[in-house]
Amino acid sequence: MSPDPTPSPTDVLVAVDALAARLRGGDPPVLLDVRWNLTGPPGRPEYEAGHLPGAHWVDLETELSGPARGAGGRHPLPDPAVLTAALQRVGVSAGTDVVVYDGRSSLAAARLWWLLLDAGHDRVQVLDGGFAAWQAAGRPVETGPDRAAEPGTFVARPGHLPRVDAAAILAGGGGLELVDVRAAERFTGAAEPVDPVAGHIPGAVNRPSTGNQDEDGRFLPATRIAERFADLPAPVLYCGSGITAAHSLLALRSAGVAGGRIYPGSWSDWVADPSRPVATGPR
Repeated sequence: MSPDPTPSPTDVLVAVDALAARLRGGDPPVLLDVRWNLTGPPGRPEYEAGHLPGAHWVDLETELSGPARGAGGRHPLPDPAVLTAALQRVGVSAGTDVVVYDGRSSLAAARLWWLLLDAGHDRVQVLDGGFAAWQAAGRPVETGPDRAAEPGTFVARPGHLPRVDAAAILAGGGGLELVDVRAAERFTGAAEPVDPVAGHIPGAVNRPSTGNQDEDGRFLPATRIAERFADLPAPVLYCGSGITAAHSLLALRSAGVAGGRIYPGSWSDWVADPSRPVATGPR
């Protein structure tokens, strides 16, 4: 397993103007559209109504997640063969530059960003602000269904990024810096719109992922993101099913902050076993 990479901000995010300049060049990146909404509707109709020219559609539910069976949470990590097939379908090879985006929040884009890094493909960036930022800048948009790409050759070999599972958290005995990145009302247990049990993992602190971006979905300056996590040099990030946890890790990397792991199964995996402890309230 290779060490966790600690790229500079320009390595993990790309701005609209910079991406547009690259697309005008002679060696454009593979563009992957992974628009998705937790409660629906599916993102493909949005993709077909308008996407970056040449972008390919990737489905988070069927290609970037495995079937939900309790263990592993609502969005288990995909089978490597499924992820490999999806990436090869859209033209990803080992040396391919990839830019991923979603509608605006970069939540789904962060999932694919993390999966690519974990699978051993480190030439990947996220479009800051997503499709909304591209549109707002008046950049060209393409409509219609996905066009076939020349198949890629990349083979996903997961395990390149450190991660944490429920057993490690239980064995840690409170020694891990658990960071719940869900909204405050879900952390405290005041509301739980998705999972069957409300609350958080005992000992966790709350740093909602929404605090890492401005109202337009762009990530905040590096200093402001770093300040949010200054007291947590080695955070273990979790959310509802691992997607927002990857988003917060992306935020840290955009700020040049090293360290940090995610618990891919997150809260939905944790509460699948009723013997695991649950806390409510502010701590």
